[in-house]
Amino acid sequence: MTTRPGASPVHQHRTSIDLNCDMGESFGPWVMGQDADILPFVSSANIACGFHAGDPGTMRRTVAAAIGSGVAIGAHPGLPDLAGFGRRNMDITPQQAYDLVVVQLGALAATAASQGGRLHHVKAHGALYNMAVRDPALARALAQAVHDIDASLLFYALASSGMARVASEVGLTVAHEVFADRSYQPDGSLTPRSRPDAMIDDLQASIRQVLRMVTEGRVTAVDGSDVEVRADTLCIHGDQPGAVVFARGIRAALEEAGIGVRAGLPASRQ
Repeated sequence: MTTRPGASPVHQHRTSIDLNCDMGESFGPWVMGQDADILPFVSSANIACGFHAGDPGTMRRTVAAAIGSGVAIGAHPGLPDLAGFGRRNMDITPQQAYDLVVVQLGALAATAASQGGRLHHVKAHGALYNMAVRDPALARALAQAVHDIDASLLFYALASSGMARVASEVGLTVAHEVFADRSYQPDGSLTPRSRPDAMIDDLQASIRQVLRMVTEGRVTAVDGSDVEVRADTLCIHGDQPGAVVFARGIRAALEEAGIGVRAGLPASRQ
Protein backbone atom coordinates (compact mmCIF):
# COMPACT_ATOMS: atom_id res chain seq x y z
CA MET A 1 0.00 0.00 0.00
CA THR A 2 1.27 3.45 -0.88
CA THR A 3 1.41 6.06 1.88
CA ARG A 4 2.46 9.57 0.96
CA PRO A 5 4.83 11.47 3.25
CA GLY A 6 2.84 13.48 5.77
CA ALA A 7 -0.36 11.51 5.22
CA SER A 8 -2.69 11.73 8.19
CA PRO A 9 -3.81 8.70 10.19
CA VAL A 10 -6.89 7.04 8.78
CA HIS A 11 -10.14 7.24 10.75
CA GLN A 12 -12.30 4.25 9.89
CA HIS A 13 -15.00 4.52 12.56
CA ARG A 14 -17.29 7.34 11.55
CA THR A 15 -20.96 8.24 11.51
CA SER A 16 -21.06 11.06 8.93
CA ILE A 17 -19.37 12.73 5.99
CA ASP A 18 -19.89 15.95 4.07
CA LEU A 19 -21.10 15.51 0.50
CA ASN A 20 -20.18 18.52 -1.64
CA CYS A 21 -21.00 19.49 -5.21
CA ASP A 22 -19.78 22.22 -7.56
CA MET A 23 -22.69 24.48 -8.48
CA GLY A 24 -23.71 27.84 -9.91
CA GLU A 25 -21.65 27.28 -13.03
CA SER A 26 -24.17 28.57 -15.55
CA PHE A 27 -23.39 31.82 -17.34
CA GLY A 28 -25.91 34.13 -18.99
CA PRO A 29 -28.25 31.98 -21.13
CA TRP A 30 -25.86 29.01 -20.98
CA VAL A 31 -26.97 26.39 -18.45
CA MET A 32 -24.53 24.03 -16.74
CA GLY A 33 -25.49 21.26 -14.35
CA GLN A 34 -28.71 20.31 -12.58
CA ASP A 35 -28.29 22.28 -9.37
CA ALA A 36 -31.90 22.27 -8.19
CA ASP A 37 -32.16 18.50 -8.58
CA ILE A 38 -28.85 17.79 -6.83
CA LEU A 39 -29.33 20.05 -3.80
CA PRO A 40 -31.62 17.62 -1.90
CA PHE A 41 -28.83 15.01 -1.82
CA VAL A 42 -25.77 17.06 -0.80
CA SER A 43 -24.76 18.92 2.35
CA SER A 44 -22.51 21.63 0.92
CA ALA A 45 -22.33 23.58 -2.33
CA ASN A 46 -19.22 25.02 -3.95
CA ILE A 47 -20.56 28.04 -5.82
CA ALA A 48 -18.71 29.56 -8.79
CA CYS A 49 -17.71 33.18 -8.25
CA GLY A 50 -17.80 34.57 -11.79
CA PHE A 51 -14.24 33.93 -13.00
CA HIS A 52 -14.29 30.40 -14.39
CA ALA A 53 -18.10 30.27 -14.50
CA GLY A 54 -21.16 31.92 -13.02
CA ASP A 55 -22.43 35.47 -13.11
CA PRO A 56 -24.03 37.79 -10.50
CA GLY A 57 -27.56 36.53 -11.07
CA THR A 58 -26.52 32.89 -11.08
CA MET A 59 -24.55 33.44 -7.87
CA ARG A 60 -27.55 35.02 -6.16
CA ARG A 61 -30.00 32.34 -7.27
CA THR A 62 -27.65 29.48 -6.35
CA VAL A 63 -26.94 30.93 -2.91
CA ALA A 64 -30.67 31.40 -2.28
CA ALA A 65 -31.40 27.83 -3.40
CA ALA A 66 -28.67 26.44 -1.15
CA ILE A 67 -30.02 28.37 1.83
CA GLY A 68 -33.54 27.15 1.05
CA SER A 69 -32.30 23.55 1.00
CA GLY A 70 -30.28 23.85 4.21
CA VAL A 71 -27.03 23.31 2.30
CA ALA A 72 -23.78 24.97 3.44
CA ILE A 73 -22.46 27.70 1.14
CA GLY A 74 -18.91 27.54 -0.15
CA ALA A 75 -16.94 29.83 -2.45
CA HIS A 76 -15.48 28.09 -5.52
CA PRO A 77 -12.85 30.50 -6.86
CA GLY A 78 -11.18 29.68 -10.14
CA LEU A 79 -8.91 31.05 -12.83
CA PRO A 80 -10.21 33.92 -15.02
CA ASP A 81 -11.00 31.64 -17.95
CA LEU A 82 -14.67 31.45 -18.90
CA ALA A 83 -13.92 29.96 -22.32
CA GLY A 84 -11.85 27.15 -20.80
CA PHE A 85 -14.12 26.68 -17.77
CA GLY A 86 -11.12 27.25 -15.52
CA ARG A 87 -9.57 23.92 -16.46
CA ARG A 88 -6.58 25.26 -18.41
CA ASN A 89 -3.38 25.94 -16.50
CA MET A 90 -2.28 29.57 -16.36
CA ASP A 91 1.13 30.95 -15.43
CA ILE A 92 0.25 33.07 -12.38
CA THR A 93 2.31 34.24 -9.42
CA PRO A 94 1.37 33.53 -5.81
CA GLN A 95 0.40 37.21 -5.43
CA GLN A 96 -1.93 36.96 -8.41
CA ALA A 97 -3.45 33.79 -6.97
CA TYR A 98 -3.96 35.57 -3.64
CA ASP A 99 -5.69 38.49 -5.36
CA LEU A 100 -7.93 36.21 -7.43
CA VAL A 101 -9.17 34.45 -4.30
CA VAL A 102 -9.69 37.65 -2.31
CA VAL A 103 -11.89 39.19 -5.01
CA GLN A 104 -13.95 36.06 -5.59
CA LEU A 105 -14.49 35.33 -1.90
CA GLY A 106 -15.52 38.92 -1.38
CA ALA A 107 -18.09 38.70 -4.15
CA LEU A 108 -19.68 35.48 -2.92
CA ALA A 109 -19.59 36.53 0.73
CA ALA A 110 -21.50 39.69 -0.20
CA THR A 111 -23.96 37.69 -2.28
CA ALA A 112 -24.53 35.31 0.64
CA ALA A 113 -25.03 38.21 3.06
CA SER A 114 -27.62 39.75 0.73
CA GLN A 115 -29.63 36.52 1.00
CA GLY A 116 -29.29 36.18 4.77
CA GLY A 117 -26.50 33.60 4.65
CA ARG A 118 -22.75 33.37 5.14
CA LEU A 119 -19.86 31.37 3.78
CA HIS A 120 -19.00 28.02 5.35
CA HIS A 121 -16.01 26.90 3.28
CA VAL A 122 -13.75 27.59 0.33
CA LYS A 123 -12.69 25.17 -2.39
CA ALA A 124 -10.53 26.18 -5.33
CA HIS A 125 -11.78 25.11 -8.74
CA GLY A 126 -10.28 23.07 -11.54
CA ALA A 127 -6.82 24.02 -12.71
CA LEU A 128 -6.32 26.42 -9.80
CA TYR A 129 -6.96 23.54 -7.37
CA ASN A 130 -4.62 21.15 -9.19
CA MET A 131 -1.91 23.78 -9.60
CA ALA A 132 -2.02 24.42 -5.85
CA VAL A 133 -1.73 20.68 -5.16
CA ARG A 134 1.56 20.66 -7.08
CA ASP A 135 2.92 24.07 -6.04
CA PRO A 136 3.29 24.83 -2.29
CA ALA A 137 3.72 28.55 -2.96
CA LEU A 138 0.39 28.72 -4.76
CA ALA A 139 -1.26 26.61 -2.05
CA ARG A 140 0.04 29.01 0.59
CA ALA A 141 -1.25 32.01 -1.37
CA LEU A 142 -4.74 30.52 -1.62
CA ALA A 143 -4.80 29.56 2.05
CA GLN A 144 -3.44 32.93 3.17
CA ALA A 145 -6.11 34.77 1.19
CA VAL A 146 -8.82 32.73 2.91
CA HIS A 147 -7.20 33.21 6.32
CA ASP A 148 -6.91 36.97 5.83
CA ILE A 149 -10.60 37.26 4.97
CA ASP A 150 -12.08 34.84 7.51
CA ALA A 151 -9.90 32.33 9.35
CA SER A 152 -12.99 30.43 10.53
CA LEU A 153 -13.80 29.19 7.01
CA LEU A 154 -13.12 25.54 6.25
CA PHE A 155 -10.54 25.01 3.51
CA TYR A 156 -11.25 22.06 1.21
CA ALA A 157 -8.03 20.46 -0.08
CA LEU A 158 -7.07 17.23 -1.82
CA ALA A 159 -6.92 14.54 0.82
CA SER A 160 -3.57 14.05 2.55
CA SER A 161 -1.82 16.35 0.06
CA GLY A 162 0.82 19.03 0.46
CA MET A 163 -1.94 21.53 -0.25
CA ALA A 164 -3.76 20.36 2.88
CA ARG A 165 -0.58 20.51 4.95
CA VAL A 166 0.23 24.07 3.85
CA ALA A 167 -3.30 25.28 4.62
CA SER A 168 -3.01 23.81 8.12
CA GLU A 169 0.33 25.59 8.59
CA VAL A 170 -1.32 28.87 7.63
CA GLY A 171 -3.83 28.31 10.42
CA LEU A 172 -6.93 27.12 8.59
CA THR A 173 -9.10 24.14 9.49
CA VAL A 174 -8.77 21.75 6.58
CA ALA A 175 -11.39 19.36 5.24
CA HIS A 176 -9.56 16.61 3.35
CA GLU A 177 -11.43 16.03 0.11
CA VAL A 178 -11.93 12.82 -1.84
CA PHE A 179 -13.71 12.39 -5.16
CA ALA A 180 -16.56 10.09 -6.02
CA ASP A 181 -16.31 10.39 -9.79
CA ARG A 182 -12.56 10.74 -10.44
CA SER A 183 -9.85 8.10 -10.65
CA TYR A 184 -6.59 8.39 -8.72
CA GLN A 185 -2.90 8.17 -9.53
CA PRO A 186 -0.46 6.16 -7.35
CA ASP A 187 0.77 9.38 -5.69
CA GLY A 188 -2.77 10.25 -4.57
CA SER A 189 -3.32 12.93 -7.21
CA LEU A 190 -6.32 12.90 -9.53
CA THR A 191 -5.93 11.43 -12.99
CA PRO A 192 -5.68 14.32 -15.49
CA ARG A 193 -8.91 15.00 -17.34
CA SER A 194 -7.03 14.65 -20.62
CA ARG A 195 -6.90 10.91 -20.03
CA PRO A 196 -9.87 8.68 -20.95
CA ASP A 197 -9.85 7.01 -17.52
CA ALA A 198 -10.06 10.28 -15.56
CA MET A 199 -13.78 10.12 -14.86
CA ILE A 200 -15.76 7.30 -13.28
CA ASP A 201 -19.03 7.07 -15.17
CA ASP A 202 -20.34 3.83 -13.65
CA LEU A 203 -22.42 4.41 -10.52
CA GLN A 204 -21.62 1.09 -8.88
CA ALA A 205 -17.89 1.57 -9.43
CA SER A 206 -18.18 5.01 -7.89
CA ILE A 207 -20.07 3.67 -4.88
CA ARG A 208 -17.42 1.00 -4.30
CA GLN A 209 -14.70 3.64 -4.40
CA VAL A 210 -16.64 5.96 -2.09
CA LEU A 211 -17.38 3.34 0.55
CA ARG A 212 -13.77 2.18 0.61
CA MET A 213 -12.43 5.72 0.96
CA VAL A 214 -14.90 6.60 3.69
CA THR A 215 -14.79 3.39 5.73
CA GLU A 216 -11.21 2.18 5.11
CA GLY A 217 -9.35 5.38 4.26
CA ARG A 218 -7.99 3.84 1.06
CA VAL A 219 -8.50 4.20 -2.68
CA THR A 220 -7.35 1.95 -5.50
CA ALA A 221 -5.21 3.87 -8.00
CA VAL A 222 -5.37 3.28 -11.75
CA ASP A 223 -2.35 0.97 -11.56
CA GLY A 224 -4.03 -1.22 -8.96
CA SER A 225 -2.02 0.04 -5.98
CA ASP A 226 -3.64 1.21 -2.75
CA VAL A 227 -3.28 4.81 -1.59
CA GLU A 228 -4.18 6.06 1.88
CA VAL A 229 -6.58 9.01 1.91
CA ARG A 230 -8.34 10.94 4.64
CA ALA A 231 -11.99 11.49 3.76
CA ASP A 232 -13.65 14.48 5.44
CA THR A 233 -15.66 15.70 2.45
CA LEU A 234 -16.70 13.87 -0.69
CA CYS A 235 -17.07 15.65 -4.04
CA ILE A 236 -19.51 14.96 -6.84
CA HIS A 237 -19.06 17.10 -9.96
CA GLY A 238 -22.32 18.81 -10.87
CA ASP A 239 -21.33 19.14 -14.53
CA GLN A 240 -20.91 15.40 -15.00
CA PRO A 241 -23.64 13.70 -17.07
CA GLY A 242 -25.86 11.77 -14.68
CA ALA A 243 -24.75 13.83 -11.67
CA VAL A 244 -28.20 13.61 -10.07
CA VAL A 245 -28.21 9.82 -10.38
CA PHE A 246 -24.74 9.71 -8.81
CA ALA A 247 -25.71 12.04 -5.96
CA ARG A 248 -28.87 10.07 -5.16
CA GLY A 249 -27.18 6.68 -5.40
CA ILE A 250 -24.10 7.63 -3.39
CA ARG A 251 -26.13 9.22 -0.62
CA ALA A 252 -28.36 6.15 -0.41
CA ALA A 253 -25.32 3.86 -0.25
CA LEU A 254 -23.72 5.94 2.50
CA GLU A 255 -26.88 5.96 4.58
CA GLU A 256 -27.34 2.21 4.07
CA ALA A 257 -23.81 1.80 5.45
CA GLY A 258 -24.81 3.83 8.53
CA ILE A 259 -23.00 6.99 7.43
CA GLY A 260 -25.02 10.18 7.55
CA VAL A 261 -24.50 13.15 5.26
CA ARG A 262 -23.93 16.54 6.87
CA ALA A 263 -21.75 19.61 6.39
CA GLY A 264 -18.68 20.13 8.54
CA LEU A 265 -15.97 17.82 9.75
CA PRO A 266 -16.81 14.36 11.14
CA ALA A 267 -16.97 14.13 14.92
CA SER A 268 -13.54 12.48 15.08
CA ARG A 269 -11.94 15.58 13.55
CA GLN A 270 -13.71 18.29 15.56
